[in-house]
Amino acid sequence: MGFLLYIILPLAGLTLGWTIRWLYARFQLTASEQRAERIKQDAIKEAEAKKKEILLEAKEQVIRERNQQERETRERRAELQRYERRVLQKEETIEKKTAQFEKIEQDFADRDKAILAREAVLEQEEERYRSELERISGLSQEDAKKLIIQDLENEAKHDAQALINKIEQEANLSAEKKARDILVSTIQRVATEVTGDVTVSTVTLPNDEMKGRIIGREGRNIRTLETLTGVDVIIDDTPEAVVISCFDPVRREIAKIAMERLIVDGRIHPARIEEIVTKVSKEISQKIFEEGEKVLFDLGIHNISQDAIRALGRLYFRSSYGQNVLYHSKEVAVIAGILAAEIGANRELAKRGALLHDIGKGVESDSDLNHAEIGMDMARKMGEDSRIINAIGSHHSDVEPSCIESVLVQIADAISAARPGARRETLDNYVKRLENLEGIAEGFTGVDKAFAIQAGRELRIIVNNDTISEELSKDLAKDIAKKIENDLRYPGRIKVTIIRETRIVEYAR
Repeated sequence: MGFLLYIILPLAGLTLGWTIRWLYARFQLTASEQRAERIKQDAIKEAEAKKKEILLEAKEQVIRERNQQERETRERRAELQRYERRVLQKEETIEKKTAQFEKIEQDFADRDKAILAREAVLEQEEERYRSELERISGLSQEDAKKLIIQDLENEAKHDAQALINKIEQEANLSAEKKARDILVSTIQRVATEVTGDVTVSTVTLPNDEMKGRIIGREGRNIRTLETLTGVDVIIDDTPEAVVISCFDPVRREIAKIAMERLIVDGRIHPARIEEIVTKVSKEISQKIFEEGEKVLFDLGIHNISQDAIRALGRLYFRSSYGQNVLYHSKEVAVIAGILAAEIGANRELAKRGALLHDIGKGVESDSDLNHAEIGMDMARKMGEDSRIINAIGSHHSDVEPSCIESVLVQIADAISAARPGARRETLDNYVKRLENLEGIAEGFTGVDKAFAIQAGRELRIIVNNDTISEELSKDLAKDIAKKIENDLRYPGRIKVTIIRETRIVEYAR
């Protein structure tokens, strides 16, 4: 019995525990299903609410868009109505103006008819008056017209000539006085030094024994110096002096300085001569550049090429009739600048053209062109203003001046060359050269007078108007120029000008 209880009790407990667990599980399942059902119901309610909310928002959006569309439609309708009213107003205005124009056109047509009718009447009256005048005066219409025109023309010529004479007299008096004042003021304000130079240089020796050392064994020293510098060394009986001759002033200066240094150094032989000449050549080249820069700085002129500066610097070693060409160019630039300032011309342009007017003399060239033409070519390559090129070419009247600055350069050049002390020349030689020029011209038939002007650069010839015609004048000018070329020796060119005029003089009493 006890054994059965021992077996039955555990089985009963196991059954009871299983039953309890099943009931608890059943309870849990029921509770889960209920929660799931509640969640489902809640979700359905939330979805319904969301759906209603979305539908409500959609309806509101549709209502807003419908209202916006209605407002736009009303605005467009109102704008269209305003446009229609404006079109109607314009149509009414156009109709009114059309009516006015039609009325004005009709008035013009009526006036035109009236004017034509009056013109016809006036033409008849004019013809009647003209016929009556011709009958009374005994002149036709053309004869009367010619007579009136001739009287008016004579009267106008007389008045014009009187006015011209008065203006010319006043202009001559005032222009001559003003020009004299300007030139005097300009010359007074210019005070530059004058440097004379010739084609030979003299080197002073400490004693006559130095001549032998300069010549060297078999003349090798003097030959070396002459070969390296391109000069002629003249050693004669002049005590304690050696003469260096060369037409190129730069080479002559190099030879002079080199010889002076060799004399001081005492070592005179070909190698030393070559060394000294090379060194002096570099120094002279540097001095050329410095002199060119110095004159540009003094005049306040800028933007000049290196080649032009060197050409200007070479003018420092050149002379014309004893006048240093660089100082002459500087002086001409100062004078031209003052003249330009006095008369209101371009001062900087005049100074620049005046400084460069003789730059052709400083260009190393084998061309047969004169210095003005060489200077013009160089100025073109430098990109200078056309007026400066013209000033360079026209300062000796090789070309015609194209501007007032070119004329000022001519005047300044003449003032610088002609002022007392600027140039040295024997008066007899100068007068003789001018007399020869005038004598050649006066030796031709038909020549009344001949005048050599501009220091012999131009020959002006007055011929007999009855003997020499226009065609013969051209041949005469060529013949005179050819004879001058054959008989005379002169630098540059000489301009031959033939003047043939008809002069009529009457006196009013």
